[in-house]
Amino acid sequence: MSGVYATRRPLYEDEHEEFRSTVRAFVDKYARPNAERWQAEGKVDRWLFQEAGNAGVLGFNIPEEYGGGGTKDFRFNAIVAEELGRNPVSDGMAGVGLSNDIVIPYFIDLTNDEQKARWLPGIAKGDLIVAVAMTEPGTGSDLAGIRTSAVRDGDHYIVNGSKTFISNGQNADLVVTAVRTSDDPHKGLSLMVIEADSPGFGRGRNLEKIGLHAQDTSELFFSDVRVPAENLLGAEGSGFLGLMKNLPQERLSIAAGAIAATEGVLERTLSYVTDRKAFGQPIGTFQNTRFQLAEMVTAARVSRIYIDDLITRHTAGEVTAVEAAAAKFWTTEQLVDIVGRCLQLHGGYGYMLEYRIAQDYLDSRITTIYGGTTEIMKEIVGRDLGL
Repeated sequence: MSGVYATRRPLYEDEHEEFRSTVRAFVDKYARPNAERWQAEGKVDRWLFQEAGNAGVLGFNIPEEYGGGGTKDFRFNAIVAEELGRNPVSDGMAGVGLSNDIVIPYFIDLTNDEQKARWLPGIAKGDLIVAVAMTEPGTGSDLAGIRTSAVRDGDHYIVNGSKTFISNGQNADLVVTAVRTSDDPHKGLSLMVIEADSPGFGRGRNLEKIGLHAQDTSELFFSDVRVPAENLLGAEGSGFLGLMKNLPQERLSIAAGAIAATEGVLERTLSYVTDRKAFGQPIGTFQNTRFQLAEMVTAARVSRIYIDDLITRHTAGEVTAVEAAAAKFWTTEQLVDIVGRCLQLHGGYGYMLEYRIAQDYLDSRITTIYGGTTEIMKEIVGRDLGL
């Protein structure tokens, strides 16, 4: 085995590798030429979602009768996560991956036939951009602490409250929103789709982050927003179960992206230490550099086998919430550690933003926080041990 990547990955078949080529071509055609502009503007153009729909990169998990690809094979999701994680110009496409892995499943699994017919065709085409809004300024990972209220008023709910850290928040047309419909910490949570053109719906500022500058992250405000009762997802009070159902896939997707990002960082670092010279020889020939890279590449290869097994098992519906939590904290903490070590191997140039490793350092840090912090993931795993 040479280089960083595993030479054979038996979980993927020919159709998956053909799809990988489609995703790579899409990134090259749309993300690469626009990456710097999107980073400067703080969000991507809306047409990106439409082009992704046309190319089959968005909505491949939506049933064919609603304009999607009709596949429930999670390996296609994993390929998108891998290609976006590995490619240094694709952070602007994170909203597309978020739609596929996290938001669209709510519209597939929790909707009735009327709701599917109303929303899924537009989502599949990229005409309707979607987001999910859980986090509030005072709640963080504590879903039981959600305070955005929805009070029934005839055929509508009146929604008041706010959300923060919402990906796709600036572009979203449909927002799956966690609201409180009663005081019960868990049974009082409901999910409803709030349309962005509703009176009283407001977008706050596009939040300034230390990394992932091309991905819009927003505050959302609801002031007496009248939401039709027909926009409720599932039964009133079933929101907590709906959220719990989708979180394992979200966390496994983050893990798949994290190990791919780790591989990309290592590949670029290997190239750098091969070309960069000090004291008259490539720095890769120094024992410390060889040992550092030997450790990091071996760790990445072990994690790759671990994640590939989970991807295969999740496709078969076998991965538990505990396993997904473990994968999420393991791969993201490993990514942050390896990026820091690779930056050190770049020396002073690693601190310069003109070198990709500096941006990798900034972008990677959020992975141990979003989708559930490392501490919450360890709590999930620890409780499963009976502790």
